[in-house]
Amino acid sequence: MKETVLITGVAGLLGSRLADYILINHPEYKVVGIDDLSGGYIENVPKEVHFWKMDLTDKNIENCFKTYNPKYVFHFAAYAAEGLSPFIRTYNYTNNLLATANIVNNCINYNVKRLVFTSTMAVYGHGEGGIFHEDMRRNPIDPYGVAKAACERDIEIANEQHGLDYCIIRPHNVFGANQNIWDEYRNVLGIWMYYHMEGKPITIFGDGTQKRAFSYIDDSLEPLWNAAIRPEASKQIINLGGIHEYTINEAADILAECIS
Repeated sequence: MKETVLITGVAGLLGSRLADYILINHPEYKVVGIDDLSGGYIENVPKEVHFWKMDLTDKNIENCFKTYNPKYVFHFAAYAAEGLSPFIRTYNYTNNLLATANIVNNCINYNVKRLVFTSTMAVYGHGEGGIFHEDMRRNPIDPYGVAKAACERDIEIANEQHGLDYCIIRPHNVFGANQNIWDEYRNVLGIWMYYHMEGKPITIFGDGTQKRAFSYIDDSLEPLWNAAIRPEASKQIINLGGIHEYTINEAADILAECIS
């Protein structure tokens, strides 16, 4: 009998692409996916995935764990909207912190071998001179970052108190196939694509010389899988992102060329 991998947020960018990756490269695993389709699309979910449409705050999520007894859990579901989070505090904490607590409880109760949790660079706040490294203290400056930082600490405590193994991944500016470009508060490349399709000018704050690295989703899939299976990833916090920096102006020019 195949062992099971459970992916939350399976209809989104990370979840759907990782599901594809596992089904192709690790067919010895069954893939189960959960999504409430509030930010992802059912068309993104591979047909081989055992799909559950469900809100993660629903206590009935235990039925999914009971049915499949997953070996690894990838918890990708979240509402990532840093700029909007001060105005949707209850929604932010419900869909990020409370939902994660529900996942953590079930991972403990059903002896999941490892939980892989995608956090955010927002837990660093302003960082130290614009440089972000994993041993920096958490210092979020918005409710979204606060929620994710609290999730991280809760997972660490679950390890300390209950032995739940984990790997926390902090992705950075991920883009690619199955990306939601219709939400104007998500990834900047998606926002710009949306503006282009709506006939609106691309908006750049400041002079555009600030630099960012961007991460193609397919380059992130093997590292995400390794976060679950590699012994050295146990109880680690890992920044995951591109290594080449571009100014915002350069990124906007490249995108404009691609979509023109």
